[in-house]
Amino acid sequence: MTVQSGKTGFRVLAYISIGLAAIGVVLPLLPTTPFVLLAAYFAGKGSPAFASWLERHPTFGPAIRDWRQSRVIPLKAKMLACSMMLLSWGMLCALGAAAIVLVISGTFMAGVASYLLTRPSY
Repeated sequence: MTVQSGKTGFRVLAYISIGLAAIGVVLPLLPTTPFVLLAAYFAGKGSPAFASWLERHPTFGPAIRDWRQSRVIPLKAKMLACSMMLLSWGMLCALGAAAIVLVISGTFMAGVASYLLTRPSY
């Protein structure tokens, strides 16, 4: 793999991650903050211009800086993410989703929630 194709791969992953973060803003099933942090990581590897834009963004920038400097996630972001995941899982349950869907989504959401809740807050 050439350096250019590696950078292209990271750039694509950065754009996919920020796209998922944007969807997560309106769709409770996806937490936004982890995808923003992933986008910042991938952009740093593949697109310095995009990384710079993310870091200066009024909404995403503070979370990225806090994570990079202190490895902290704002308490408000944690509570919102966990609440939305719980609400989403409850909606799946109420709408009669198959048991396998409930198990897989519940496991994924519990893993994300566990990770978020074990990170320091401010």
